[in-house]
Amino acid sequence: MAKILIIDDERSIRSTLREILEYEDYTVEDIDNGVDGLELIRKKDYDLVLCDIKMNRMDGMEVLTEGLAIKPDLPFIMISGHGTVETAVEASKKGAFDFISKPPDLNRLLITVRNALDRGSLVVETKVLKRKASKVRPILGESQAIAKIKETIDRVAPTDARVLITGANGSGKELVARWLHEKSNRSASPLIEVNCAAIPSELIESELFGHEKGSFTSAIKQRIGKFESANGGTLFLDEIGDMSQSAQAKVLRALQENKITRVGGEKEIDVDVRVVAATNKDLLKEIEEGNFRMDLYHRLSVILIHVPPLVERKDDIALLTQSFLDEICSEYGMPTKKISEAALDALKSLPWTGNIRELRNMVERLIILSDKTITDSDVKAFANPSAPASANNGNSSPQTDYEKFTNFQEYKDFAEREYIKFKLEKNSWNVSKTADDIDIQRSHLYSKIEKFGLKRNE
Repeated sequence: MAKILIIDDERSIRSTLREILEYEDYTVEDIDNGVDGLELIRKKDYDLVLCDIKMNRMDGMEVLTEGLAIKPDLPFIMISGHGTVETAVEASKKGAFDFISKPPDLNRLLITVRNALDRGSLVVETKVLKRKASKVRPILGESQAIAKIKETIDRVAPTDARVLITGANGSGKELVARWLHEKSNRSASPLIEVNCAAIPSELIESELFGHEKGSFTSAIKQRIGKFESANGGTLFLDEIGDMSQSAQAKVLRALQENKITRVGGEKEIDVDVRVVAATNKDLLKEIEEGNFRMDLYHRLSVILIHVPPLVERKDDIALLTQSFLDEICSEYGMPTKKISEAALDALKSLPWTGNIRELRNMVERLIILSDKTITDSDVKAFANPSAPASANNGNSSPQTDYEKFTNFQEYKDFAEREYIKFKLEKNSWNVSKTADDIDIQRSHLYSKIEKFGLKRNE
């Protein structure tokens, strides 16, 4: 339920407002002055503030201004016994959601509170949607390798030079490709992505170059390929090391002549496309083994950018982790969880075979399964089920058969059930204490207990 802070120097008003709001199942705290109120706003996460305007130690308008400077999205409802139109207008100009006169009308108060909370929820939801819809996430990191990549992108992006990006799976090759497009003169045109490893070899040519109706059994109509779709923009060929030999030959011709021919067609079609390719394979070794064309390699690798694995840039783990904490907690609509220095050190000690992608998944797991502050014990218990024993500093614990989980959701449900069961038993099945301990509402905890079929006599 929403958490509301009341700032008012009149005890009777605070008591009345608190009684009304708590009756509506809101969580309410109150304070009698603006200075301490601002300190609470800094330390805690409130969904709404009800603030008096005329107070002794600090004027309510000052509290409004400083409070919004601390948390710009926090809704304020200003209340005053000396309300005028001018005061209401001034409060609105300073960012207040609404203005209510004392003594407050019960119905108007509750409607205004509900509307303010709805507005706050919409603001958070909009930010999440904007982040999801955003074309490019920032490249995070302060290591020398990341600084070099950013510098190379800035130099190369404005040109039409073809770029080959190398690096392990999950290291961020796609993000580099997106920034090459975003900072190029082609950014207003499309960036078309093709995962060469995900398309069967017999379909890759149709995917890239399109096909004419009737060119093969399932070609019931003409299809435009990715080269034509990317005309004027950028074509990102991911995992190009998995492309078939015949498709490689056609891609080479397209790069040489800026022309393509659809499968089953004879007409040559002019295309203006910048090609950026990526691979997790050693293409020089693939050339030696006869799996990749040397002439295509040289066409693609005008500029080479290597994205290092996470184990080679462990100093960036703290920055990446904090970014993921902020992002994921915002998506879940919860206060951002803190992480201890010991926990960060524990994360740095892990092998990171899945690189950035694995780190983000682990942070999400820790957010779900840990208390308000993520500790090194949480990292050892939840973060990396596949890590070797040495990564857990030799701590022994009962082993889980991870093969029985068909997807991550099944594992999350299992881990969540075990965690809640552990906390309930630790607190002698005191639901209120357990809910406070793991920072969720009692009603939410009751739902979890019912969902997982937990019983006290287990």
